[in-house]
Amino acid sequence: MNETLVGRQAIFDRHLAVYAYELLFRGQDIDPEHPESADLATSRVIVDTFTDIGLDKLVADKRAFLNLTRSFITGDHALPVSPETVILEVLETVLPDPEVLEGLARLREVGFTIALDDFVLDEGTRAFMPYADVVKLDVLGKTNAEVRASVAQLKPFGVKLLAEKIETREQYKACVAMGFNYFQGYFLQRPSVVRKRSVQPSQITLLSLLNEMHGPDFNFKRAEQIVQQDVALCYRLLRHINSALFGMPRHIDSVRETLIYLGLENVQNLVSLFLVAGNADTPDELITTAMLRARLCENLGRAHKSDNYRQFFIVGLFSILDALMEAPMDELLARLPLTKDVRAALQHGEGEMGQALAAARAFECGDWDNALCFDLPVNVVQNLYLEALEWAQQVGEVAQSRPSKKKRLAS
Repeated sequence: MNETLVGRQAIFDRHLAVYAYELLFRGQDIDPEHPESADLATSRVIVDTFTDIGLDKLVADKRAFLNLTRSFITGDHALPVSPETVILEVLETVLPDPEVLEGLARLREVGFTIALDDFVLDEGTRAFMPYADVVKLDVLGKTNAEVRASVAQLKPFGVKLLAEKIETREQYKACVAMGFNYFQGYFLQRPSVVRKRSVQPSQITLLSLLNEMHGPDFNFKRAEQIVQQDVALCYRLLRHINSALFGMPRHIDSVRETLIYLGLENVQNLVSLFLVAGNADTPDELITTAMLRARLCENLGRAHKSDNYRQFFIVGLFSILDALMEAPMDELLARLPLTKDVRAALQHGEGEMGQALAAARAFECGDWDNALCFDLPVNVVQNLYLEALEWAQQVGEVAQSRPSKKKRLAS
């Protein structure tokens, strides 16, 4: 049985729209210290992704960055992908010998886009430049002056520049100012240290919910599904139901209970108020990440047969609140009454919900040693991830149809 794990990481353009996704993968029985093993890993991810799984399930209508080892560049076997769907990434371990350069020329001739990974320009690597379309620069741990010097070296070659391993929004803004075209890292998942804002639920979700509640056959299940598509709306409804105004005998953590306790009229009034209050200026991919994390946590909880698997969704959803609201997580959680288990999972990664959250986060960055939990088989976890990703992408399509947005961070 094939037991390969495949995930993805977003690559953004200067307006924080997703340009492509880099595929992250782990294959079993692979020793990364040996080249033949790396070739096997690449072979497996290509076969699994483009035949067994389907590229569209992982990247939808975006392109995929796919790592290529030396034998794939020089080999005679054709890649089972079209040039329009992927960007071929040359690993830093590949040397520019004549066979490799000839292979790159051949790939470019048939229309493939070539990217150089973790690139450092010197006399040896300069031979790659005539074949490169995109150059990835690792900015982690480097000063702005060091990054600026690398950019100046590469500008004369006319290539697109991609800054990878960006950790903060401030670092992202600095890279924009330096002239980078694309950006990769976890900077969106961390709050800005400069500004603090209130996240508003997206207008499209509110309109969908109002339409459901005012329809002739109102259904709590469908209403719950709509609410779960918007992290800010979940947060505000749960905070409202747990306020002193309602005097609940216990903390309410589930969206379904919130809707039942509030009642149709109260929810209608609240949602109408939220709609009038405005629209959140939140990058679409951040919404997708929150949805994916929440759904995967819930899937893991359900597969583990946890009685409170619905709370797993809340843990995944709220784990990214600090980035959405640009405020410290502790401060946000202090304003929202939560059960002890939910709070422990969010703040300390404790309990079964904490384990599921850690696994979901590990999947996002390809940390495969920590991406498995509850002794679930590899193929089961992969399928749970793919289901969560498909659901999150559907929600993301809804988010992208929001009427209007303010300027992004880079604007």
